[in-house]
Amino acid sequence: MGVDTVHIGCGAGFSGDRVDAAGPVVETLARRDGPRYLIFESLAERTLALAQKHRRADPGHGYSPFLDAYVRPVLADCHSAGIRIVSNFGAANPAAAAARIAEIAAEQGCDGLRIGIVEGDDLLEVMSEGEVRRYPTIEGLEIGEAPLVAANAYLGARPIAEALALGADVVVTGRCTDPALVLGPLVHEFDWAEDDWSRLAAGTMAGHLLECGAQVTGAYYADPGYKDVPDLARVGFPVAEIGRDGTVVVSKADNTGGLVSAGTVKEQLLYEIHDPARYLTADVILDITGVTVEEIGPDRVRLSGARGWPRPDTLKATVSVEGGWMGEAELSYAGPNALARARLAVDVVRQRCRDIGTNCPVRFDILGTVSVHDGDAGDAAAVAAVPADGDYRVRVASRGSDRAVVERINQELMSLYCSGPAAGGGFRQSVTDQIHTASILVDRDLVRPKVRMVEAAA
Repeated sequence: MGVDTVHIGCGAGFSGDRVDAAGPVVETLARRDGPRYLIFESLAERTLALAQKHRRADPGHGYSPFLDAYVRPVLADCHSAGIRIVSNFGAANPAAAAARIAEIAAEQGCDGLRIGIVEGDDLLEVMSEGEVRRYPTIEGLEIGEAPLVAANAYLGARPIAEALALGADVVVTGRCTDPALVLGPLVHEFDWAEDDWSRLAAGTMAGHLLECGAQVTGAYYADPGYKDVPDLARVGFPVAEIGRDGTVVVSKADNTGGLVSAGTVKEQLLYEIHDPARYLTADVILDITGVTVEEIGPDRVRLSGARGWPRPDTLKATVSVEGGWMGEAELSYAGPNALARARLAVDVVRQRCRDIGTNCPVRFDILGTVSVHDGDAGDAAAVAAVPADGDYRVRVASRGSDRAVVERINQELMSLYCSGPAAGGGFRQSVTDQIHTASILVDRDLVRPKVRMVEAAA
């Protein structure tokens, strides 16, 4: 029968997550018996598109810019304790990511460390740009004729399981489904069949709970006075025990802050799931409508009852295209009559944009009044209810295909230092290139995952 329980912890829930969170997770896993895994989820759609651009500029890069910060503190400890690492660090260049991990392993004396590389998500290796453009957009912006940056399919758990079966201590993927980082180790350890839909669904549910790190341990749950979470500055990242029967117990790293409760788990369980009865992934369609959530001890929640249906015939893919430039500029006004001066600054820059003939979308905000939920035109009624005296920050944001125009709009706000209302200060600005993404569905038979191994030099 083999093992009955697998222990999996999460060290990061997005690219840019805390770099010190994995340490307590590794310490906790090292005290557990049985197979143990540490996952890092660090790849969003835009993150991957930016990685593709970095790879174009430097063929030796294109992997997660946080790879070193995440891997270096824990690699030696994981290797000595037998904790295997699975991550989508690879982004646009899994081979380069694996090479970098091998270098770190060699520096740290992790002799013989084996790294599995999962590739094959890049659709442009098997399709022309024209073929990619023929697929209808199911989500996101229409890509039109904008220059194509990348097209990547979401791979499932099987290639990860294959790499682990080949003896990988670390598995590096590019684009895969987030839950596959957890489901892959479970498929490997439990030898779940490709059509064992209920267990695959349970493993996918476990992956969905772990993939966003501290969201399930109270971080995104916290709302002071309504949903209080202890010691949030030291929030512990999640550790799950997954049984062969598909039962999942969620806890967190030992001796850390945060909270694991029925509430935190339910919120994460529903996170980004459009239809709780049909959460489509590359491996299975997950149905969580019959899941039971039960608190079984302090910071311990058990889930059971996930149901699964046959996987879709298609795979989701993200198409990324050039999106022009975005400019942002900010200037503060404070003290008596500050709101009126901030509103005058907006009026001046808006008129200047008309006078110089800018033809790209421009948004004006007065931070401290209305800046999140209103439209680009602003909400005059809401602003009118704000105190006249205070501390307000004018923000002007624009986007367009011509960088010079975007820079000029930023400059118009900067000019208010001397050409605008009294006492503006604290000017900041930026201009960044933009990526637009769209989702398509492609026949899964067109996507051919590949697994290969490299070994760290002694």
